[in-house]
Amino acid sequence: MSPQEIPKEMRAIQVIEYKKPYKINTIPVPSSLSPHDILVKVAVASNCHTDSMVSAGVFGTKLPCTGSHEGSGTVVSVGSEVSDIKVGDRVMCGIPLHPCGKCASCKGPENESQYCQEIDGMIGVTTHGCFAEYVKADARCSTKLPDKVSFLSAAPLACAGRTVWRSVLQTGLKKGEWICFVGSGGGLGHLGVQFAKALGLKVVGIDARDEGLALTKEYGADLVVDARKGKEANVKEIQDATPGNLGVDASVTLAEAESAAGLACAVTRMHGTMIQIAQPDEVKVPFAELIFRNIKIHGSLISSAEESKSMLDCIAEHGITVKTNQFHGLDKIEELVEMVHGGKIQGKAVIVVDQEQLEQEKKIGAKF
Repeated sequence: MSPQEIPKEMRAIQVIEYKKPYKINTIPVPSSLSPHDILVKVAVASNCHTDSMVSAGVFGTKLPCTGSHEGSGTVVSVGSEVSDIKVGDRVMCGIPLHPCGKCASCKGPENESQYCQEIDGMIGVTTHGCFAEYVKADARCSTKLPDKVSFLSAAPLACAGRTVWRSVLQTGLKKGEWICFVGSGGGLGHLGVQFAKALGLKVVGIDARDEGLALTKEYGADLVVDARKGKEANVKEIQDATPGNLGVDASVTLAEAESAAGLACAVTRMHGTMIQIAQPDEVKVPFAELIFRNIKIHGSLISSAEESKSMLDCIAEHGITVKTNQFHGLDKIEELVEMVHGGKIQGKAVIVVDQEQLEQEKKIGAKF
């Protein structure tokens, strides 16, 4: 698409007022690209729990703000210093915008670069996002798609995938060891189950919804546990299934329930690790898990650029799929929100912004 073909205006789903419904507005297409920016014609934009936090004012986002930090599409323009991505490339949009390149996180290990505290913003969180016909993203944080990975998968992977992929990496587990996801049947959980299986791990999935338990089983967990049976029963069931009756080697907390983090620690063997991904106001864990069982807890954010690339390579190699609930057109945002808040959703809710891009990518074999 030549600069002459890029329109001046576009439609966008925006947060106009905290705790109020989205509104579809006509706004300017981003036209001023910084040296490392790319302009992406959005194919698919995905909903994430963080979107509800933005709408609630949790991050103090300056309004109006276009929603969604999970997007995929085709690059139509690039900044002056962009070299690894070119016009016409299919990409998964990066979330951080303009990392400083100077702070300790930027200059430290590559897999910590996403923690830069001097960025200009996070798309769809503190600056305009992907619920629009075009979005501006940072090329350094965006990832080119392998031919086999579709736009429909790439959009949810931009946050949900990047987040849970890194959580699995952060456990440091080796092939044959056991991992447990608390909240295994949601958007992140069903991806985590598949990622862990692809890496040769044994997987336990815990969920408290019939829909979540079914999805956990569908995607291949070795043991599926119903959280509604209670902590004591859950711990026994998992210990009975794991070597030495010790529990899993590491766990990942994806659910926001008050008891979730404590449950994740309880099913983890002594001296094991729990990765905290969910973002409740407070993470509550009984002191005995830390003091007497030496459970190590740490958090994790989204994947770095290199980790994101390794995730997409894993998907292309192992045929990992994303469970999506598709809504066609920006006008369907109210229907999407209703489904998400209904509590019965399996996987991720996405808006197909540009069906033509989905048709075109079939020609190159995009199928996962």
